[in-house]
Amino acid sequence: MDRTSSSASSADEVFFASTREPYRLPEGSHVDGTSPGASGFTGPAVTHFAPTDRVRVPSNVLRQPVQSACMVEAMDIRRAKARHAADRTQGRPGQDPEAVSPGWRFTVPLMLGSSLNPINSSIIATTLIAIGHTFHAGAASTIWLVSTLYLASAIGQPTMGRLAQRFGPRRVFVVGLTLVGVGGALGTVAMNLPTLVAARVILGVGTSAGYPTAMVIVRRWAAEHESAETGGTLGALAIAAQVTSALGLPLGGLLAAAAGWRITFLINVPLVLLGVLMTLIWVPRDPPRAERTAKSAPPSRLDVPGMVLFSGTIASALFFLNDLHHPRWPLCALMLVLLVALVLWERRSDDPFVDVRMLSRNRALSATYLRVCITFLLSYCILYGLTQWLQETRGLSAIGVGLLMLPMSVFAALISLPFARHNLVRSALYCTAAAAVVGPAGLLLFTSTTPIWILVLITTVFGVVSGLGVIGNQAALYQQAPAEAVGVAAGLMRTFTYLGAVLSSSLISLSFGDRATDGGLHTIIFTLLGLGAVLLVITPSGARNLKAS
Repeated sequence: MDRTSSSASSADEVFFASTREPYRLPEGSHVDGTSPGASGFTGPAVTHFAPTDRVRVPSNVLRQPVQSACMVEAMDIRRAKARHAADRTQGRPGQDPEAVSPGWRFTVPLMLGSSLNPINSSIIATTLIAIGHTFHAGAASTIWLVSTLYLASAIGQPTMGRLAQRFGPRRVFVVGLTLVGVGGALGTVAMNLPTLVAARVILGVGTSAGYPTAMVIVRRWAAEHESAETGGTLGALAIAAQVTSALGLPLGGLLAAAAGWRITFLINVPLVLLGVLMTLIWVPRDPPRAERTAKSAPPSRLDVPGMVLFSGTIASALFFLNDLHHPRWPLCALMLVLLVALVLWERRSDDPFVDVRMLSRNRALSATYLRVCITFLLSYCILYGLTQWLQETRGLSAIGVGLLMLPMSVFAALISLPFARHNLVRSALYCTAAAAVVGPAGLLLFTSTTPIWILVLITTVFGVVSGLGVIGNQAALYQQAPAEAVGVAAGLMRTFTYLGAVLSSSLISLSFGDRATDGGLHTIIFTLLGLGAVLLVITPSGARNLKAS
C-alpha cells in the first residue's frame, strides 16, 4: 500500500493506524534511520501507515537515493512501533506491545473514590457503643447508623451511574467526593443522633458516586484508545475495595481509641480534598455537552418515576430481609407490588432507569448479578457468622478473632493481584465457584475443639471467594454491560452486593437465634454448601463467552 506524505516537518512524525497516535522520531532522522544529509531528503513527514506499507514521496522531491531510503521494510516499522508501545506502557515486561494502559495517575484517584464506600461501611462498627454512650442511645437506635448508609448506597449507586452517563462521570465523581466531605464534616460536629444519621445518609449518597462513575470513566477511556488494556485498572478498583473494607474495622478501632469516635467522620475530609485535587489534575475532563450529544442521540429526560419505584422496591426489600426472624409481611407485600410496578413501568419507558428488557435478553449479565449476590452472601456469612461463633463457642477474644481472620483478608488481596494483572476473568470465576464448595465442606470439620491452624487454613479458602469473586464478576460485568449503560450496571452490582450482605445477616439470625452454637453453625454451612453448588452450576454458562481466560 502506498501513502503520500504531506507537509514538511523538522522531525518526521509517524502515525500508526492501530492507535492513531504519533511516534516522533529523533530530530534529524527518518523512518529508515538515515539523516537528511545522507539521503538528500529534507521534505515531507510521513503520515498514517501500517507495518506493511511502503512510503511514496511526491515527485517534486523524489530522487533515486531518497526512493530507496523511503521503501521502508516492515521490520523497521515494527521496531519503531514497539518502541512507541513500550513508551506508552512504561516498558512493563510481558505486556502486549500493542496494548495501552491508563497509568497510575489515572487509576489512583479512581481507587480512592471507589474505596470510600466500603471503608465508611465498616469503619463505624467498632464505634457504635461509644456513640451510644455519647448520645445516651441503645443498640436499637445506633444500628440506624449502619442501616441508613447501606440503604442510601444500595439506592444511590445505580442512580449515580445513571447521572454519570447523562452529565459526565468526572463531574459526578467530584460532586460525590464533595458530598462525602460535607457528610464527614457534619458527622464530626453532630450534637445529636438524628444529625449523625443524616451525616451517614449524606456519606452513603456521596460514596455511591465513586464506583459506578469510575467504571464509566474507565469505559470511556478504553473507547477512546484502541488496543486499550484496562484489566489492571479494574483489578486495582476491586482490590482497593477489598483492602479498605478489611481495614475498616481495625482502623476504626485504632482511630476511636486515639481520638474518639468523631475522628471516623473527620478522616473523610482530608481524603476528599486529596481525591478532588488528584481527579482535577489527572483524570481527563468530560467532553462538552455539545460534543457528547453530537456523538449520540440527545439525552432524554431522567426516568424519575423509575428511580422512585426502584428506591421503594429496594428499601422495602432490605427492611423485610433484615429481620426474617420476625418477618414483617406487609413490607414483603409492598415490595412485591412495587417490583411489579417497576417492571411494568420500565418496559414501557423509552429510556428506562433499569432496562428490564435488556436484562431479560442479556442473561449473562443477569447471571453475573446472581453470582455477585451469592458470592457476598457466602463472604458475609463467614465474616460475621463465623466470627460470632468463634467468640461465643470457642471463647476467642475480639482481637483473637481479628487475628484469625486476618490471613483470609490478606490472601484475598494477594491472590487477586495476578488474576487482575493478567485479566484472567474465566479462571477467577471458576476458582471462585470451586472454593464456594470446598470452603463450606471444610467448615463441616469445625467443632468447639478444632485446632486453630485448621480454622486458619479453612477460612483462607474463603479468601478465594471474596478476592477472585470480586475480580471475576467485575470484569465480567465490564464486558457484558452495554457501553451506554455501564454506570447503572456497575451500580446495580453494588446493590446486589448489599442484598447479599442483608441476606447473610438474616441467615445468621435464623440459624443462631440468641446464641451461636455448633448446630447453628452447621445450619449455615449446609445452606452455604447449597449456594456453592448453585454457583458451581451457573458459572460455566456465564463465563463461556468472556474474553481472556
